[in-house]
Amino acid sequence: MEGRAMKCSTRDMPLLLARSRVTSNSINSVAKSQWGATTVASTMRLAKLAGITTFVTGGTGGVHRGATETMDISADLFELSQCPIVVISAGIKSILDIPKTLEQLESLGVPVVSYKTHDFPAFFSSTSGTPSPWRVDSSKEIAESYLCARALGLSSGMLVANPNTDPAGSLVEQAIGEALDDAAKYNITGRDVTPHVLKLVNEKTKGDSLRSNIALVKNNASLGADVANSIASLAPQYYDGFSEKEERAFFVSPGHVIANNSASLSSAKLGSSSPSFTLPYPSVVVMGGAVV
Repeated sequence: MEGRAMKCSTRDMPLLLARSRVTSNSINSVAKSQWGATTVASTMRLAKLAGITTFVTGGTGGVHRGATETMDISADLFELSQCPIVVISAGIKSILDIPKTLEQLESLGVPVVSYKTHDFPAFFSSTSGTPSPWRVDSSKEIAESYLCARALGLSSGMLVANPNTDPAGSLVEQAIGEALDDAAKYNITGRDVTPHVLKLVNEKTKGDSLRSNIALVKNNASLGADVANSIASLAPQYYDGFSEKEERAFFVSPGHVIANNSASLSSAKLGSSSPSFTLPYPSVVVMGGAVV
């Protein structure tokens, strides 16, 4: 796959899929199909279509350092405001501007919590020095919050920051600064910045950052499995009496779910774009480099 896969965010998916269809349907075409590696944003969108509630990744994107000049803000944040998915990560990537990212998430109405800490994690490090908006101490608390958001008809997802239990060494921040300077020197911008910086950071830390990265994904997957199980066990309390289609709409199309005066839910209906298949809860799917 190396050298053939392009970074594929939400906006790229229809173009990539269309190219694949044109290529496969054209007898005279010599073009090859293009592989796409999904980002957090596009994986959230696909998880929503599949009716999956819980998505685990390493770190989410956010507001880039120097965004006041470049306007470089990850699409991950906007998908978090539109896809009703619990996203569990080790916080926002430490190469980004964490305080500005949290401000942006607040503006977008995305619930943000840290797991068993008052300090917001910073990917390679368990602490960023920035206070977390909320603290939660159990997978059940996360699941209840998620389900309450569905009952309220909120369209946003939820970002759960899980501290890295095997942080990288003290050289990481210095390596990040040098890698960002290198990206600026060679005019590397947009979606190419993150992979370029992370590659250089791995080289400069002699693999310490990669080791930490692998550890944090495993740690996040463990919490994600607990959250998915908690949602599966608690969800029937919220959609008891629903038909299969109404139950699915509760997760896929929360904006169509209306609460009645008895605090139960009714009038749920599927949108025309909802898929026709179902997945058992909890569902765990591997998609690209992400665990859903």
